[in-house]
Amino acid sequence: MWEKALVVSGYLAVLLGIGFWARRRARRTAEDYFVASRSLPPLVLFLTMAATNFSAFTVFGFSGAGWRIGYSFYPIMAFGTGFMALSFAYIGRPVWRLGKEKGLFTPPELVFDRFASPTLRLLFLGVMVAFTLPYLAMQPMAAGYALEELLGIPYFGGAVLITAVMLAYTFFGGMRGVAWTDVLQGGMLLLLLIVAIGLIASHFGGLPAANYTAASRWPELFSRPGMGGAFTPGIWLGYMLLWFLCDPMFPQLFQRFYAARDEKALGTTMALYPLITGVLFLLPVTIGVIGRLAFPELPAGTASDRILPLLLSHYAPAALEALVLTAALAALMSTLDSQLLTLSSMFTRDLVEPLAKRQSPPWVGKLFVVGLALAGLAIAWHPPATFLEIATETFTGLAVLFPTVVGALYWKRATAKGAIASIIVGEGLVVAYHFKLVPSFGTLPVVPIVAAAALVLLVVSFLSQPHPQAKSPRGKSKENKGLVKWSLAFILLFLLGNDYWAWGDGRLGPLNFPWWVWYFLGLCVLMALLFWRFGSQEPAD
Repeated sequence: MWEKALVVSGYLAVLLGIGFWARRRARRTAEDYFVASRSLPPLVLFLTMAATNFSAFTVFGFSGAGWRIGYSFYPIMAFGTGFMALSFAYIGRPVWRLGKEKGLFTPPELVFDRFASPTLRLLFLGVMVAFTLPYLAMQPMAAGYALEELLGIPYFGGAVLITAVMLAYTFFGGMRGVAWTDVLQGGMLLLLLIVAIGLIASHFGGLPAANYTAASRWPELFSRPGMGGAFTPGIWLGYMLLWFLCDPMFPQLFQRFYAARDEKALGTTMALYPLITGVLFLLPVTIGVIGRLAFPELPAGTASDRILPLLLSHYAPAALEALVLTAALAALMSTLDSQLLTLSSMFTRDLVEPLAKRQSPPWVGKLFVVGLALAGLAIAWHPPATFLEIATETFTGLAVLFPTVVGALYWKRATAKGAIASIIVGEGLVVAYHFKLVPSFGTLPVVPIVAAAALVLLVVSFLSQPHPQAKSPRGKSKENKGLVKWSLAFILLFLLGNDYWAWGDGRLGPLNFPWWVWYFLGLCVLMALLFWRFGSQEPAD
């Protein structure tokens, strides 16, 4: 037990050390604390974007989904999330330009600067906070699972411990500290998940043998639509669209658009993103699938999201078990710290300062961070559902904001009234779907909800007049030459990711993965190349 405690305490001490180091380099300004003085270089921006997005859901939720559903969970996450990186150009670059030009830090500030509507600003803020809180709560939930299995700490005690350490280094280092801890945490996650697969699979004759045995016993795990018919073509399309619509609306990702050193940093991040999703996301799903060999049925009262800690407790030496679960802690902490930092900046910049009509002291935002952390812990006290169920519903609520942001950046005729109506109608439909009051039309609710929100934005904007103080829709930029050509290429790429012709095909390929796993890994590489070419041709101002 002492080896495990030593590994975990050493890791937490390193994170606190990075926070102290970042504090020494800080300029003690709001711009430095919240967006690192807009100075993150390409590699650091890429790693902090990735680590921030790869949360407890990536480790515990993906492995749980692999155990429940099978390998079909991999493509919708790897390809879908990789394709989402296209938004780093279409949304991230104009956001970066406007942020640098006008000193913006938060997502609601961008909307307010464009539409000059305090009501819209508060509505946008409220939606982001309301739908980030359940996702935020997933992180202490996962911490509790990990430390309970690892050190015997009671579930809620582990959640509180990790939250307290994360609060400490976030207070010390701000965005700069968070970004550099993300670099460490992202590297740990990739390396130690590879170690975990090798270790677990070795007990079943190696990875090819483990896959072959699992495919023989549960062929549904190796073909679409997956165990229990989880992913019909309509649901598949819904998930592919969900990531593209919701991920750029995550407050913690949106704020990183402001933190980039330049547009090249955003372009590099866009090109590398499909590579990391293609490789990293396969690892926890594989752990979940081969975990079926050890646990065909889970112990009573155990959720599938706990399959990784269960496997490690049975098959890993103490020190290695601690290292791998510490990597899982790294994934959740790298998301939790960013969520709290971003929500703190929004509370300060979009609520307190407009009401007080003056700049607020730093302790105000930090006090709000503590309040949000406590709210997340309160939700984690009695987890309401699996990670996948929590994520899908909260992500849909954030995706409702997508039409408003695109309208703010690209459509001159968009109005504040149109945006307000769009968000209210969209979130009303989210509530209606939660209570099963409206049909989903064979896909995920996000598809009809965002379509309805976009339609309302169009209709109400045409029927209303822009605010006299509303600004132009974009920062300065030149039009892309060949934009139509690139758009057609990306549409074709997206269609290739919806390979309905392969439904029900469970043939095995190299290492006895389903052959279509390799197909999607190849699509991720192709996507990265296309994004690199597209980004390199994007004209700078």
